[in-house]
Amino acid sequence: MSSFSPSRPATAVLLAAGLGTRMKSSRAKAMQQIAGLPMLAHLLASASAVFDRLVVVIGPGMEDVAELVAPYPVIVQHDRLGTAHAALQAEACFGDGDVAVLYADNPLISPHTLTTLLEERRKPGVGLALLAMRPQDPARYGRVLAHDGEVSRIVEWADATPEERSVDLCNAGVLCADASDFRRWLKAVRNDNTKGEFYLTDVVGLAVAEQVRVRAVEAPEDELRGVNSRAELALAEAAMQTRLRETAMAEGVTLVAPETVFLCADTCLSSDVLIEPHVVFGPGVIVHEGATIRSFSHLEGCEIHADTVIGPYARIRPGSSIGAGSRVGNFVEIKATTMGTGVKVNHLSYLGDSRVGNRTNIGAGTITCNYDGTFKHSTLIGHDVFVGSDSVLVAPLNIGDNALIGAGSVITADVPPDALALGRARQANKPEQGKRYKDMLRARKENG
Repeated sequence: MSSFSPSRPATAVLLAAGLGTRMKSSRAKAMQQIAGLPMLAHLLASASAVFDRLVVVIGPGMEDVAELVAPYPVIVQHDRLGTAHAALQAEACFGDGDVAVLYADNPLISPHTLTTLLEERRKPGVGLALLAMRPQDPARYGRVLAHDGEVSRIVEWADATPEERSVDLCNAGVLCADASDFRRWLKAVRNDNTKGEFYLTDVVGLAVAEQVRVRAVEAPEDELRGVNSRAELALAEAAMQTRLRETAMAEGVTLVAPETVFLCADTCLSSDVLIEPHVVFGPGVIVHEGATIRSFSHLEGCEIHADTVIGPYARIRPGSSIGAGSRVGNFVEIKATTMGTGVKVNHLSYLGDSRVGNRTNIGAGTITCNYDGTFKHSTLIGHDVFVGSDSVLVAPLNIGDNALIGAGSVITADVPPDALALGRARQANKPEQGKRYKDMLRARKENG
């Protein structure tokens, strides 16, 4: 074994070849999503913060997984013969230093826990370090038999005695060792078991047989829980949401009812942001200081600037930027639209592929007709424009600064600055015709 050196390089091997049979999905297990991102993306983020090199082991036909992990190298495990076999496929990437083997279906391990694992392995005399947990329900987890962190054995539940099953320290499967030792142990793992597979867990027994010190590093269950079914995916989502909410509140965000707000892993919320109940954030949302997101709003791929109010019941779609001090009210949908400062779109409107200038007011029921069935077209609305209620703006269209659009108009041509635009049919009143029509309808009803 190599001597301890804090500057030794460290490699993480991420096993992501699982098909996710219990998920009953055509999507690879590593690509199942938690907080808006694939499980493997969460593990990549944590591992890349700790390890010098990353390599991912995938199965055949997993081009989407390979695309996700780029530019990190991928190794294809053509025959799924177990976790030790999968790790051994990456042997050429071990290099020197330390190697840790992680699992794509253990996506919530934090950088802190991985750092602790690596530091434990690098302590003088420690040849192998592993992660362990004390779950509320140990169930059928393998048990880690240890005293003061010194591991003597890992026993699978099926092989454990009643006394061993009473142990609540359980194996999470993650191992870290010197690269040369890991190579030797992986090659020595046998497949003489009922499934005929090579299990990574057997490395622990091989190390103990060589009288190598094996140390257990305990971490919270929420970090180490495996995700192999839809039910377990839901539990992992809940754990991640709790983590994200707690982080947001610790950084100065007010969540009125935290348990009802759903964040994405990359949601960026500044201090003094107020989020009311039942708000959902998709990927790629940035909310600046002092903004308020009212109840039942959905945001994705957008930027909300300072002191803006969104909702309630608003939908902000990808490619949108809402300027400082603007108001987007109830039942308003914004898509691929840039709004300036102080804009008001208070209710029942749709703006798509648009640019709206400062202090412009968009009346209730206004829509931009941005799609002709083949192409998307833009609507440019200047500063200080007033768009009357129930207006239809047919793109491509350019409305100049300080223009006024009469309510109920269909605007199909550009409007110059300072102009009043009316695009509606002339009203015609027919004396007595309203009463006559109603009388006719009543007569028909009475005569059957």
